[in-house]
Amino acid sequence: MDFGSGRRRTNKIKKEIKTTAYPHTLQFYKIPPTETISLQEFEEFAVERLKVLKAVETVGIKHIRSSKDYSDLLEKDIRNTGLRKILKTQKADDDSENEDVYNSRRMDHISHFILRLAYCRSEELRRWFIQQELDLLRYRFQNENKESRDTFLKQNNLNYDPISDEEKNSIFDNLASSGNAGSVKVKTTEYFKVPFTDALDLVKGRKVYLHKGLAYIACDDMVSILLTVYRTYLSHALAVTARVLPHLQEDDRLLPMLCGLSKRYLGQDYTAKKSNIGQVTAEMIDMLSKQSFPPCMQQLHHSLRQNHHMRHWGRQQYGLFLKGIGLSMEEAIKFWRTEFTKLMDGDKWDKQYSYNIRHNYGKEGKRADYTPYSCMKIIMTNHPGPGDFHGCPFRHCDADLLRQKLQTQGIAKADQEQIMNYLKGSHYQLACGSYFTATHSKVMDSGDTAPQISHPNGYFEESQRLHSGLKSQGSSTPKTPHASRQPMSQTTPSRLSQSSQPISQQVPSQVTQLSGIEEMDDDFPADVMDEMMMGVDS
Repeated sequence: MDFGSGRRRTNKIKKEIKTTAYPHTLQFYKIPPTETISLQEFEEFAVERLKVLKAVETVGIKHIRSSKDYSDLLEKDIRNTGLRKILKTQKADDDSENEDVYNSRRMDHISHFILRLAYCRSEELRRWFIQQELDLLRYRFQNENKESRDTFLKQNNLNYDPISDEEKNSIFDNLASSGNAGSVKVKTTEYFKVPFTDALDLVKGRKVYLHKGLAYIACDDMVSILLTVYRTYLSHALAVTARVLPHLQEDDRLLPMLCGLSKRYLGQDYTAKKSNIGQVTAEMIDMLSKQSFPPCMQQLHHSLRQNHHMRHWGRQQYGLFLKGIGLSMEEAIKFWRTEFTKLMDGDKWDKQYSYNIRHNYGKEGKRADYTPYSCMKIIMTNHPGPGDFHGCPFRHCDADLLRQKLQTQGIAKADQEQIMNYLKGSHYQLACGSYFTATHSKVMDSGDTAPQISHPNGYFEESQRLHSGLKSQGSSTPKTPHASRQPMSQTTPSRLSQSSQPISQQVPSQVTQLSGIEEMDDDFPADVMDEMMMGVDS
């Protein structure tokens, strides 16, 4: 029996399947995946693509699309994800034989459909997903060579023939005056003639020459045609997916994962490590709050010092943050007890509040090790009401009051305007990054850029790294922190008010409250705390 020949035939069949499965590095994702994947792969693929789309959004806010800075930064960010191989330009006729190329295209294909399931649930989610996918396709298409672009257009029935040199010469002046192309550029540019309805974006921007219902489009602008077609297709596909989504209601494995993807925090886990615990003591918190606390934690700390009390969600947000920076449970009890007993006796505090602190440190109840809240969770859940000081000041504070606080803290006028512009676009985390730069300018190098803030504890670590004079990332909480070179003046915090401003586009999602907990005040029996905390997702 010839086992060898059978093996060769099997390998040949597999190679043929891979050759036809993904014939090009770019896709319109028209054919859903049919293979079986594990739950681990399902989650991994979804998270890696979400990282890419978040990078696309963030870079698109900071830089003009298609500019060199945009391309360089986006390439750098994508290379830090599991989908980094989608950046590799390949020839369309021979690259599918490469195993790595096949695996990267497979992950690209499957991950798109997973996020399609997650982001079809509301109009807001669909808009966000479509915009980021369009920007990603634009970036990838522009980075392909001419041969690869032409092949992809042909595969998607966008095969427009270029006009002849004779026709170009006959309308040369019109082409040169359309879109400020200039005569030099027209001579070296290839033009295509397409129905004007296929290029409405270019027509709207007056970037093309129109004649008898036809638009004459430069080859560099063909990406606009591609994106128009893709937008129409993807919008329809998401609407269809939303109609069939109820069929997943019975699958308790996938639905919770899909519902949580749009609010998922993708950065570092700031659970306090054993090596970190004890590096911060209760006596150091006042100094650290002025030196390295993000605005949300500055506000909570000042309200605690002023009112000697804090309601439940404020204690949760602030207490877990302190845990993450290295405050031990014993020091946390000392810190909170010292402040609260200025208004109440020690017995009342021991009975009503100490359990909550021990619970957060995993010493009570189900003994879970709760993690500090990310920016995403602070922005999206448990909106503050009257008398509350938790939440994100950039999301929940009145814009005029916020501007007044920035002025009081000595923030430069230009930095104030930058922060307020980010707020108008609902880019709260970018506003926090600008605030960081404004308050750390004396300890930052001239070439340093604003950090990407996604977690209050990340803000703290980056601040401590700069104040410690460290130039490399790492655990940055010093045992004896330096005095601030640019302290942040503490002002009377404004009462947080409900805002009618749209939810942050940094993390597009419907606002969800944790049922059974959000209406609770701070004084409730300790014996129900464990049951309630089962629903608290850190």
